[in-house]
Amino acid sequence: MSSKEKKSVTILTESQLSSRAFKDEAYEFYKELRKSQPLYPLSLGALGKGWLISRYDDAIHLLKNEKLKKNYENVFTAKEKRPALLKNEETLTKHMLNSDPPDHNRLRTLVQKAFTHRMILQLEDKIQHIADSLLDKVQPNKFMNLVDDYAFPLPIIVISEMLGIPLEDRQKFRVWSQAIIDFSDAPERLQENDHLLGEFVEYLESLVRKKRREPAGDLISALIQAESEGTQLSTEELYSMIMLLIVAGHETTVNLMTNMTYALMCHHDQLEKLRQQPDLMNSAIEEALRFHSPVELTTIRWTAEPFILHGQEIKRKDVIIISLASANRDEKIFPNADIFDIERKNNRHIAFGHGNHFCLGAQLARLEAKIAISTLLRRCPNIQLKGEKKQMKWKGNFLMRALEELPISF
Repeated sequence: MSSKEKKSVTILTESQLSSRAFKDEAYEFYKELRKSQPLYPLSLGALGKGWLISRYDDAIHLLKNEKLKKNYENVFTAKEKRPALLKNEETLTKHMLNSDPPDHNRLRTLVQKAFTHRMILQLEDKIQHIADSLLDKVQPNKFMNLVDDYAFPLPIIVISEMLGIPLEDRQKFRVWSQAIIDFSDAPERLQENDHLLGEFVEYLESLVRKKRREPAGDLISALIQAESEGTQLSTEELYSMIMLLIVAGHETTVNLMTNMTYALMCHHDQLEKLRQQPDLMNSAIEEALRFHSPVELTTIRWTAEPFILHGQEIKRKDVIIISLASANRDEKIFPNADIFDIERKNNRHIAFGHGNHFCLGAQLARLEAKIAISTLLRRCPNIQLKGEKKQMKWKGNFLMRALEELPISF
């Protein structure tokens, strides 16, 4: 979107927010919004009217605001309830990301024990082995597409083993994940995504049947046990939870690893500093999370009660979308916000969200990134971008900031 087009736009649409052109210029656009229009109107098709939030303080406030709901059933009456856009929508949306307390607390409790500090640390050797094995395959070639060869397979292997699902199905998960996070309401895209989600539901049904017959010490078996007890998890919640863990268990980490590597290769001084001072790795990960936030826009929140923000009435049923990417570049919070600085102090980014819905897998994502990037820099000391920076393309995706590919040589 050019500067001229920005000035003429009064309402942004879902398709614009999802476009590659928007991703390329989003940071400059957000900067203008933070200055002059921190509450920006959106037209979200079947979802109705919405507002885009760009400032950090507003984001913090709204991410904890009880007037905003994740479950639209807590906002709409039965008569107002919108028709499902996808046939399989109900089967795949009854998870904790779309729920409010007390349901959210109940659902989160069922899985959070698998993501405790102690449990995550037990995965360290396994993650290291996976990282080394993946690099063993590509190192003789002295070239790889970081996304396909490293950043995607590492977290999908980890979450697959935690859940107890076959590794040979991981490419299917990649396709299904894209269908799930694709917010497009274009008829042809809806039809294609509905078909893919139908495949995913069939897969989950088959997987659950097998786990019922042959339970093991994995997370899906534990969830099935909770479902069989009746009061803790419904069948729809079971399928939705498995789906969420598969998608969220790798999608954010793929972007974190890829975006961090890209940022380091675009800022050679910071890359060299990290080589010389590997103890800066934790700080570098936090800066990468802030600088190119893996999740660019939050999933939707519905307004249950009207309120005023920046002199504008936010009405009941309005949608709120928060730009984590913009909040994490807010100049009032982060000095020199557009500078990638791996020694940044007091880095209060919200890349993993804030409040009740703070990412359950944040610690796992950080550990995976730490091991993956440390191993990459140690084993491939001459790493460099294959091609020019301008050739790198951001995916056209509503929720995520993700590169199509990242070719590197070493």
